[in-house]
Amino acid sequence: MASSSSDFLMKALLLLCIALLALSDAADASPIGITRHYKFDIQMANATRLCHTKSIVTVNGQFPGPKIVAREGDRVVVKVVNHVERNVTLHWHGIRQLRSGWADGPAYVTQCPIQTGHSYVYNFTIVGQRGTFFWHAHISWLRATLYGPIVVLPQLGVPYPFAKPYKEVPVILGEWWKADTEAVISQALQTGGGPNVSDAYTINGLPGPFYNCSAKDTFKLKVEPGKTYLLRLINAALNDELFFGIANHTLTVVDVDAVYVKPFETDALLISPGQTTDVLLRAKPDYPNAMFFMSAGPYVTGTGTFDNSTVAGVLEYRNPKSSSRPSFKSELPLYKPTLPSLNDTSFFANFTGKLRSLATARFPASVPQAIDRRVFFTVDLGSSPCPENQTCQGPNGTKFAATVNNVSFALPTTALLQAHFVGQSRGIYTPDFPVTPLMPFNYTGTPPNNTLVGNGTKLMVLPFNTSVELVMQDTSILGAESHPLHLHGFNFFVVGQGFGNYDPAKDPAKFNLVDPVERNTVGVPAGGWVAIRFLADNPGVWFMHCHLEVHASWGLKMAWLVLDGSLPHQKLPPPPSDLPKC
Repeated sequence: MASSSSDFLMKALLLLCIALLALSDAADASPIGITRHYKFDIQMANATRLCHTKSIVTVNGQFPGPKIVAREGDRVVVKVVNHVERNVTLHWHGIRQLRSGWADGPAYVTQCPIQTGHSYVYNFTIVGQRGTFFWHAHISWLRATLYGPIVVLPQLGVPYPFAKPYKEVPVILGEWWKADTEAVISQALQTGGGPNVSDAYTINGLPGPFYNCSAKDTFKLKVEPGKTYLLRLINAALNDELFFGIANHTLTVVDVDAVYVKPFETDALLISPGQTTDVLLRAKPDYPNAMFFMSAGPYVTGTGTFDNSTVAGVLEYRNPKSSSRPSFKSELPLYKPTLPSLNDTSFFANFTGKLRSLATARFPASVPQAIDRRVFFTVDLGSSPCPENQTCQGPNGTKFAATVNNVSFALPTTALLQAHFVGQSRGIYTPDFPVTPLMPFNYTGTPPNNTLVGNGTKLMVLPFNTSVELVMQDTSILGAESHPLHLHGFNFFVVGQGFGNYDPAKDPAKFNLVDPVERNTVGVPAGGWVAIRFLADNPGVWFMHCHLEVHASWGLKMAWLVLDGSLPHQKLPPPPSDLPKC
């Protein structure tokens, strides 16, 4: 009898402890995340744009692809089944993948591709992040049509640091080619010349009324007077940085790359491929008896050809005096926004200069103050020799190339992370990526005559928890040009930027180490430099590359190898059993 009474007391105490823990979780608004399952079937589907139908690679037959929704702390499990005749991988852009590098996705970096008829389960937990991300293919140019939004909401009970919007709307900017993009880049790499440019830009997959026979393919955002909308902007374009604005409306920037910023108002914004920007759109208090274009057009800094066109969607107001839903009324006046000029580098500098972290107790800016490793990269174009008995269309009869520190990255045929994990790097990569350019020169002055580049599969090795300061310098070789650089596996703080050559004696004194913006993709200014800091607290192999796909194809990419730490939670776990084989 005493024993059963004791058991009863123990069970009662256990239940009480569980209840108290639950109450504590509720009070902290920090519930344990749930697991969200998705099934992505990679399949061909027909799509018609610009009066032309073609077969495209999609997820589940959708273009753009399906939206992933989760909360901070959730585990996301995506089973990807490849039904097409091309190898595929998917990347969850901006998700840090803490100790889950096997799920990061870049082909031949963290995994071998998913071959036809095979599948792979991407399994990761979203730790300490919330905001707008996106997923996209990470092999060749397949991300032209293989992309979709990821919305990570705050934990239950945790509000936004701004007034709750009436509605939230993903707005994905993309590019459309009439041709098969795989054929476009294949031909360009063979001839050594620049690839053909896109035929249109798109908003949520639709080109809009400024393109031939596309008025019916126009994105429409229908709003209520007096309401506030959160637009989750994503630049999923392959090769173009884009300006965006809405006629007669001011936007309030509240978040970039899924990190809150100090809010500021702007009539237009700049968003590079790989970047996301959340803005508040406050609808006019009264029915305006008009409609308004939301438009995007290119920001161009290089000398090559580009898609000089404009995509537009339409902002429509519901008329409170009408019981019907808002509809496209051609008799209403339709206003166009004024976007910055094509090469407005001053807008770039002014806009990016306004971006500041919140730097509050709840959302701190944990900028590394003491630096263990200082690194200086040049990012630029170059050339490689034309093969014998071939005519090439690159500079002076060569082939276009692109480099970091004059190393044009050669993708291996075995995944780098796998080779590192099993200790078999020989013949696959070398751990000797240069910390500084091997041959310094006047980077933004008269370029050297010799534009030939080196190549190789070189990694930069970092001990766990190394604090890194990286300066990236554009050069004038084959023309100064902006480069949006994306770092996998980490966020970083943009502590400084400027035009001309970086001056290590004077420029660090101007660094912002208090509330710099935190990002995962940053534009290296055309003819200028940018300085970032990050903490290498995530073991694995992490790709860093230009998010202009043409430059990445030419070799403007490299990888960091972050070693395991000494504690169990500082080590990369073994790969999943279904990891694709090369």
